[in-house]
Amino acid sequence: MKHTVRYLSGFVALSFVFLIAAAMFGGARRMLGGTEETITAGTFEDKVLFVIDPGHGGEDAGCSSAKGLLEKDLNLSVARDISAILNAAGYTTVLTRTEDTLLYDMYRDRMDYTGYKKIYDLKNRMRFTEETQAKYFVSIHMNKFPQTQYSGLQVYYSPNDPGSVQMADRIQSYVQKYVQPENERKTKKATKGIYLLHRMEIPAVLVECGFLSNEEEAALLSDASYRKTLSLGIACAIMEYCAKDPADG
Repeated sequence: MKHTVRYLSGFVALSFVFLIAAAMFGGARRMLGGTEETITAGTFEDKVLFVIDPGHGGEDAGCSSAKGLLEKDLNLSVARDISAILNAAGYTTVLTRTEDTLLYDMYRDRMDYTGYKKIYDLKNRMRFTEETQAKYFVSIHMNKFPQTQYSGLQVYYSPNDPGSVQMADRIQSYVQKYVQPENERKTKKATKGIYLLHRMEIPAVLVECGFLSNEEEAALLSDASYRKTLSLGIACAIMEYCAKDPADG
C-alpha cells in the first residue's frame, strides 16, 4: 500500500512538473509537429530530436522476473510512454523498434544471420540513430542480479559527449525525488561493454529502470500505472536537460 501511495503522489507531483515543463519548453516546438515516427530504415525526417531505444526484442527477451515478466516487453512499454510524453510537449521522437522484434535484418545486410543476430541488432540501432541525425539517444532496459535484495533505477552515460552525464544525472535525480526516494544509486560511465553508449557521439544514456530479480520491484514494474509514473519522471528530466542544453537551440 505504501508503494502505491508513494508512486501515486509522485505521479501527481510529476504531472505538475510536466505541465510547467511543457508550457515553458515545448510550446516553441509545436510548430515542428511533435510525433513518434514509424520505424522504417531511411524514412525519418531531419526534425527528429530523440531516438528512444527499447532494448532487446523478438527472440532476445532480455532478463525476466521469477514470475515470467519479460524485459523486452517492459522496455517497449516504458519507451512508448516516454515517447508519448515528449510528443505531448512538442518534441519529435522515433523508436528504434515499435514491435516485438530484434533489428538484425533491418538493412538486409546478410542472407543468414546465424551467430550474428545480436551484433547486427546493436549495429543497426547505432546505424539507425546516426541516419536520423537525432540530437539525443535514450535506451531503456531492465536490470537483474543474482542477489535479490538490490533494487532501483540507475542511469549509464556515454563517455563521448559531456551532455551525456548531465542528462543521466538529471534523470537519476528526478526519479529519486519523485518516484524512488529510497534510491541512493549514482549514475555510471559506460564501459566498452555497453556497445551503443561506448560508440555514440551525441548525448546518450541507458536507463536501467529497475531490477526484475527483486520481487517487490518486479511487481511494481508489472503495473502500467507505475511504469507511466516512472516514464513521466524520465521524460520531465529529459525536457529540463534539453532546455538547459545550449546545443539544443
